[in-house]
Amino acid sequence: MSTPDAPGVGARRGTTHPAADPSGSLWLGILKKCVLVTTSAIAVAATVAVFVTGPGAALSTLFGFAVVVAFFGISLAVGHFAGRNNPSGAIGLFAVTYAIKVVGFAVVLFVLGTPPWLEPNWFFGGAVGTVILWQSVELYVFSKARHQLYNDPAPTAPVPGNEFDRG
Repeated sequence: MSTPDAPGVGARRGTTHPAADPSGSLWLGILKKCVLVTTSAIAVAATVAVFVTGPGAALSTLFGFAVVVAFFGISLAVGHFAGRNNPSGAIGLFAVTYAIKVVGFAVVLFVLGTPPWLEPNWFFGGAVGTVILWQSVELYVFSKARHQLYNDPAPTAPVPGNEFDRG
C-alpha cells in the first residue's frame, strides 16, 4: 500500500517533490512544466508558420497543440485528484481515462469535421511536435521526482548501559 511522503521528504526549495508546484502536487508540477515548455516551442512554430504559409498554418499549428495539451492535461489532472485520495488506484484511473479520452476526442473531432482554414501538414507537425516535446519533458520531470515506497522507521533511543545499541 502506498503512503504519502513525510513532510520535507525529497524537499527542494521547500516543496514535497522536486517537480511539485507550491501545492506539493507532483502531477500539477509536471503539467505546469510541460505546458510552459510546449507553449514556448509552439509559439515559435506558429510564428514560422505565419511567415512561411500564412495565418491558417499558424492556427493549424496552434490547434494541433491545443488538442495534445487537452489530451495530456486531462490525464495529469486526474492523477492530481486521484493521487491525493488513492495513490495506488491512480494508475487504474489513468488507463480508464486514456480509453475515454481516445473515444471522446475521436468523436469530437469527427463531429466537428475539418475546418476550412486547417492546413493538414502544419496541424500534424504541431501535434506531433507537441507530443514529442511534452513526453520528453514529462519523462524528465517525473524521473527527477522522489517517491518514497515505505515509511522509514522512527529511530529508537538506545537502552541505558548498552553503548553498542545504535537504535
